[in-house]
Formats: sequence, structure tokens, C-alpha cells
Amino acid sequence: MYGSSPNSMTANGSDSKKQRLDESPPSRVLHIRKLPNEVSETEVIALGLPFGKVTNILMLKGKNQAFLELGTEEAAITMVNYYTAVTPQVRNTPVFIQYSNHKELKTDSALNQRAQAVLQAVSAVQDGSSPSSDPGVLDLAPPPSPVLRIIIDNMFYPVTLDVLQQIFSKFGTVMKIITFTKNNQFQALLQFSDPVNAQQAKLSLDGQNIYNSCCTLRIDFSKLVNLNVKYNNDKSRDYTRPDLPTGDGEATNKDHSLLGKYTSNFTVPLTRVKILYNKKDSALIQLSDGNQAQLAMSHLNGQKVFGKVMRVTLSKHQTVALPREGLDDQLLTKDFSGSPLHRFKKPGSKNFQNIFPPSATLHLSNIRDGVGEDDLRLLFSNSGGTVKAFKFFQDRKMALIQMSSVEEAIQALMDLHNYDMGGNHHLKVSFSKSTI
Repeated sequence: MYGSSPNSMTANGSDSKKQRLDESPPSRVLHIRKLPNEVSETEVIALGLPFGKVTNILMLKGKNQAFLELGTEEAAITMVNYYTAVTPQVRNTPVFIQYSNHKELKTDSALNQRAQAVLQAVSAVQDGSSPSSDPGVLDLAPPPSPVLRIIIDNMFYPVTLDVLQQIFSKFGTVMKIITFTKNNQFQALLQFSDPVNAQQAKLSLDGQNIYNSCCTLRIDFSKLVNLNVKYNNDKSRDYTRPDLPTGDGEATNKDHSLLGKYTSNFTVPLTRVKILYNKKDSALIQLSDGNQAQLAMSHLNGQKVFGKVMRVTLSKHQTVALPREGLDDQLLTKDFSGSPLHRFKKPGSKNFQNIFPPSATLHLSNIRDGVGEDDLRLLFSNSGGTVKAFKFFQDRKMALIQMSSVEEAIQALMDLHNYDMGGNHHLKVSFSKSTI
């Protein structure tokens, strides 16, 4: 199964055994080897849940192995194909998954009582009925998000971002963490690279104590599917972006995408941006026509961005020329004509009546179902500002959110316009003339 992968050799045992297993035809029963010690039934079942109904399980803990039976052969094939490209992990340990020679599992329920109880509850959840076992196994439904929301009860000792990373990284790659205090409780949002890893961490850690008799973890899935981290410091960290500033007076990256997000909220398609080579606090921005350039200038001149007052004037240049291929090694010029950031694409559209100058109140649209006020308040607070008020529209697909200043609203718009909310929903953010 992993014959072409250079790092699968360490996960999948000896070549001779692997070759012998590779010859097994597809079966809805999968053989899982090299499981870590003390692994639970729920963690093994979690490997199969995203691919279909799990109908049986047999744990061979003395051998660090298990057999997992799926409802259909097609589900098992999908699972094997997925884990051919993505090395399966349990507690951050690579494991080996292969078709079994068995076509179905026949287990002694008396000897396999605990596994069968867990399986019965999982089946009830997947069938939409009420489980007859521990209600906690409701958490075994397919994971909705790679982001976990963590609350720490009885926090008699400090819990740092690094402590959380150390604990949760045992279950998979931790990409981002944001910590905050709400209702006098320490809380965190933690994003894994894969929802399955988040589910495994939740199953194993929910209700556990970090230290003896204190700092109890309360874990649930967040409605957010992607975290927006601005700074790498003791409050937040993006492990995929070591270049992020610390936020202690250090300016954030003033890149093309931020300029594009900002300017696209006032005009029909902004076409090109060029940051000047010898004066990198200045840029040329080409808009689609002169009227839109005048509108952008009247709305944006004098606004405060990154702590500095921005000056906008008409340029003597009529166009921004794109450099020849290979000559722009600093990537100072970018074409935005096909960018998804534009809110006002169609000339003459009624939407042009909604082009307003920067204000402390932002209009949000394309909000994903299930995302609530608390989720959006937290998202916008993480942009470094303070949310003063919030109001959903009746359909809950749009909302107004008021920041404490125009500068905070500008920053939030640049950070979160086109933010990926999952489910093919990208948040749209623009300035509003309304107040809450």
C-alpha cells in the first residue's frame, strides 16, 4: 500500500510482510497494525468514521493490532485509497492499514464486550437514534471541523500556549492556536491539519486534567473551520507562518493581498498593484476607470492604516506595467483582474449604491449556516480590535458588526474579507453606513 512512499517504510513494518499483505484483494475488513500502546477502541473507530458506517471491531491489544469492519467494501476501498496518500496516525504515531483476508468479522461479544458497547453506541449515532451506552460517544460522529474549542476548568496553575501545543500535538499536526479569556475562563481555539486528528484528540482528552486534580480540559468542536492568526506571541501562534510579527509594535506585512482587499471594497475590479522598489511604503494602484479612482481617493485619503495616515493622490502614470517574467524577484507587482476579492464586479450594478467610506460598522454576508454571534465576535476580536455591538439580519446569512474605531474596522476588513468559513462559504466584508 505504501510501496512508493519514502516515509511509509517506518510505519508499515518489514518489506516481506508488507508485500504479502499487499496481495490481499479488497475487503470490507481492514487490518490495522503498529498501534500505540493503550490505544482505545474509540480512537481506532475514529479512523474509519469519515468513510462510512463502522460495523464491527476486534482489538488485539497485546499485539498492538486491530481489525475494523466497515459497512461496505466500497467504504473500505475509499478508506484505503485515502490513507495511501495520507499516512494514517493514531496519537501522532504512524500506523499500517491494509485489507484483511477476512471478509467479515465474527467476534465473541463476551470477550469483546467493551468494544461492542462502543460500537453499538456509534451505530446508534450514525443511524440517527439515541445511543443506549455512554452518551459521551455521541462525539464519535464524523468530525465537523479541524478546530477545537478548549475551556480549562479549575485552573490553579497557568496553562500556556506551548503546554497546549505539546499536549495536542500527540494526536496530529497542530497548525494554529489562539488563546483568550471569556467569562473569566481561560479558553483556546486549536486547529489541526485534519479533522480526524481533532476528533481523536477530543475523544482522548475531553475531561482529562493537565495537572493533578486541576486544569480540566473541556473540549468541543468549533463552528469555525479555519483560524486567522495575525501574530506569533504568547497569546496566539501560527506554526505554518513563522514569519508573522509578534504584535509588540512590529508592523504587519503590508503585502499586495491586504491592499487588494482594502481597495476592492470601494471599486469595480482593481486591476493591478505595484509596490515601489525604492520606496516600499508607497504603491501604485490601477483601477478600472478614472471615476473609480476618484471615488477610492475621496474615501481613502487620510484614513489610518497600520498606525499611519494614508495619503492617496492621482498618479501621472496611466497604467501599471507588469514586469517581464523572471524580473520581479521581490514580487512587488501583482495583477488582481481575476481576484475573488472584488465585491463590485458588474458595471452599473445596484451594488454600487453600497460603496461607502470606511466606518466602524462592517457589513458581513455569506455567513455559513451554524456560525453564531459568539463565533463571529471571537473571529473579529482576534483581529486586534474590540467588538462593541453585533446584529444578525433575519436570515442569519448577513450581519452588522461594530468595532470600537474606524481603524480597527479597516484592519478587520483586511484580515477577514474572503475568510474561508468552510462548506464553500467565503465571508464577505464591507463598510456599512448603518450603526447598531
